[in-house]
Amino acid sequence: MKPLLICDCDEVLLHMVRHFGVWLRERHDIEFNMSGGDFRNSMKRPDGALVEFEEMRGLIDGFFPDEMERQTLVVGAREALLALSATADIVILTNLGDHCRDARIAQLAAFGIEHRVETNQGGKGDPVARLVAEHGHPVTVFVDDLGVHHESVAKHAPAVHRLHMVSEPELAPYIKPAPFAHARIDDWHEALAWITERFAQNLPAPDQGAPA
Repeated sequence: MKPLLICDCDEVLLHMVRHFGVWLRERHDIEFNMSGGDFRNSMKRPDGALVEFEEMRGLIDGFFPDEMERQTLVVGAREALLALSATADIVILTNLGDHCRDARIAQLAAFGIEHRVETNQGGKGDPVARLVAEHGHPVTVFVDDLGVHHESVAKHAPAVHRLHMVSEPELAPYIKPAPFAHARIDDWHEALAWITERFAQNLPAPDQGAPA
């Protein structure tokens, strides 16, 4: 039995926000400023007004799945997963509507990434815990760009090694390291070494204490 890698997609394997921003300007006359640090503070109209949350969700839903062909591969991601697949099983856990699952599978396959894909809505702690239990190996690594998911996994699957990665270089400087991750690495060459070491040690993650 191999250890398990559970990996996010957008801003980990594929660039999303840079292409989403271009689409927002082209189609909706909305400016996306990565220095906002999150979607709530990054989307503004020409008069400077922030886009309301519900409309923001609608715009994101408008990008997926119809505009996914705009997305591009993160440097080193495909090669890292290929190397890791020799010693680990891999699941892509992506926060998209279930209706986008087939499109995401096809999108990743076009980039040479062909692994099990699971869609999710909300925190990733529960689905990670279910995948760990299903898989059965004591060592799992979780990679994601959002701190809220590391907190969720720390709560529901604390023995999982958690790597915070923001692979978009224009966004990464504005994102603080996730406090519930074990490490922050934004480059796949370095991340490959870190993940490989976790698998080689063959030990569950150290207990950091569950989030309150």
